[in-house]
Amino acid sequence: MTTGPGPAPRFRGIRRGIGVGLTALTIGAAAFTIPTPALATRAPSSQALVVLLGDHVARRAPRADAGRIEALLARRPLTRTRTVLPLLGRAGRDGEWLHVRLPGRPNGHSGWIAAGRTRAASTPWRIRVALASRRVFVFDGGRLVRRFPAIVGKPSTPTPRGSFFVEEALRLRSWEAGAPFALATSARSDVFQEFDGGPGQIALHGTGNLPGALGTAVSHGCIRLGDRAIAWLASRIGAGVPVTIGARPVSGSPRR
Repeated sequence: MTTGPGPAPRFRGIRRGIGVGLTALTIGAAAFTIPTPALATRAPSSQALVVLLGDHVARRAPRADAGRIEALLARRPLTRTRTVLPLLGRAGRDGEWLHVRLPGRPNGHSGWIAAGRTRAASTPWRIRVALASRRVFVFDGGRLVRRFPAIVGKPSTPTPRGSFFVEEALRLRSWEAGAPFALATSARSDVFQEFDGGPGQIALHGTGNLPGALGTAVSHGCIRLGDRAIAWLASRIGAGVPVTIGARPVSGSPRR
C-alpha cells in the first residue's frame, strides 16, 4: 500500500480538552539568527511504513527476551485508525524483527517489534519544518512541491527538533482551537508534560480561534498553518508520514 494524493481522509471530531491540547501540539520554536546552510530541494523518494494489525510490545533489541520499552496499541487514541510507524530497519531470520520509530516520549525514540500482525506500506510524502524561516516544506516522491508560511513556538515554549512522524489526522469543529484540521505528530513538548488534559503532543494545525500572524513565533510549540495550507495537507498526508523539525531552511522553489 502506498499513501499518496487521493480522496480526503475521513476525520472524526475530537473530545473536549483535546482541541485545546492541540495548541500545545502546535509545532513552535524560537526564531534563530545564526546562519545555517539551506537544505536541498530533494529528499528520499519514499519512506517504508509498518501498519499494526494487532497490539505489540516494543523492545530494546530484536529478541523476544529483550527489555520492554512500551506497549503499542493497534489503533490511535483519537481517531481509532490503524497505528502506522516509519520502518527504520529489519533484523533476524527473514526479517522477523522490525526496527520502527515510536510515538511519544522521549522524543525521537525507536524500538523493535515482531513482524507478525503487521502489514508493509510506504509513503512518498515528507514534511520538513524550518524553524528559522518559520516555514513548512512538503516533499512528494523526493521533490519539493509546496512551501507554506507558519507560526512556530515562542522562546519559552519552543517546538522540539528532531525526526518525527504523523500519528493521525483530525477534522476539528469550527469553534475549536486550531480548526479546521490537525495532523497530530509523534513529537511531544519539551515544556508541557500535559496540556489541558492532553499529553503535550505537537501538531500541525490551523489558525482557527487562535491569535498570531503567519511567520511569527507565538505558539505553545505547535505549528500553525493557514486554512488553505492545512486543508491541502489534510487531504494528502496520512499516518506514518515523516516530519523533520530543525532550524535550517530549504533552498529552491517548489516543483509542481
